[in-house]
Amino acid sequence: MADDDQSPITVQQAKDLFARWKTASALVLAVPGGPDSLALMWLAARWRRALSRGPRLIAVTVDHGLRPEAAREAREVKRLAQALQVPHRTLRWTGAKPDTGLPAAARAARYLLLAKAARSSGATHVLTAHTRDDQAETLLMRMLRGSGIAGLAAMARETEREGVWLARPLLDVPKSRLVATLGRAKIVFADDPTNRDMSFTRPRLRALMPVLAGEGGDSRTLARLASRLARANAAIEVLADGAERYLALRDRADASRFGFDAVAFAGLPEEIRLRLLKRAIDRAGHEGPAELGKVEALLSVLDEAIVHGGTKGRLKQTLAGAVISLTRGRIHVDPAPARRGNRA
Repeated sequence: MADDDQSPITVQQAKDLFARWKTASALVLAVPGGPDSLALMWLAARWRRALSRGPRLIAVTVDHGLRPEAAREAREVKRLAQALQVPHRTLRWTGAKPDTGLPAAARAARYLLLAKAARSSGATHVLTAHTRDDQAETLLMRMLRGSGIAGLAAMARETEREGVWLARPLLDVPKSRLVATLGRAKIVFADDPTNRDMSFTRPRLRALMPVLAGEGGDSRTLARLASRLARANAAIEVLADGAERYLALRDRADASRFGFDAVAFAGLPEEIRLRLLKRAIDRAGHEGPAELGKVEALLSVLDEAIVHGGTKGRLKQTLAGAVISLTRGRIHVDPAPARRGNRA
């Protein structure tokens, strides 16, 4: 939405932000207690109050058990939720915490708990407070990791996870407008020190944002780039769907077998071939999504084998729990036998 990056969000603008979820039966609001999530709860409550009928709102705070201040912050969220007449629950991430990859593990645990809360509340969606600034940082992180087009599209407005929909109504809104909204409402918010912990990637990138903005790479520009890449990715997915319908061959005797005609496959653009191959591997495999880099390496070997043809045009490799084979002019992707250590 068009905005002055320092102005508070009005009630009418809040109506526009949440309009697409007006007919939902219930919505879970993810509210850890920072300014973004408190603004999300404040705006959602004002939006709901302006409706004659609308979804029930349930605020949920996840305490990861990583900071002693987290319990106090959850109580403060509960107090504000009560003032807004929004039911509130605090959920805790219990059990051992990993020594490495803690942010990713905490994020996975948080979404698992939020989805569980949504299902138990009859909610179809979990609303998170991701902002335009978060979108820009996500794009930068994925660029540095060498992500493909799908990854560089960054966060979508809605994604399905753990059986519910994650929705991001504030994805086009700069954080500064949320802080201004809380300032006008005289709402005090917590400052999570992990957001400044330079041992993590996102805070380091956040510290670079003023420098990038000076070169024209502010959050607005980066988020616009992510949006354009998402548009391109959606178009390529449509082409991949059509190519899959054209090429796919399922063995009637074994529904788990999936294959392509090798010559027709080789004639497709490389990006389409990559996506079709990754889809087939992810469908047949049992070790999680295949890494793009490994699929790219496999495709290179596969293309070479197809070009050779004849007796040399044979291949058999395993990736992500799937067996990819080339025989008699056909590429087959089948489930791989379980590794010895993983067998029941």
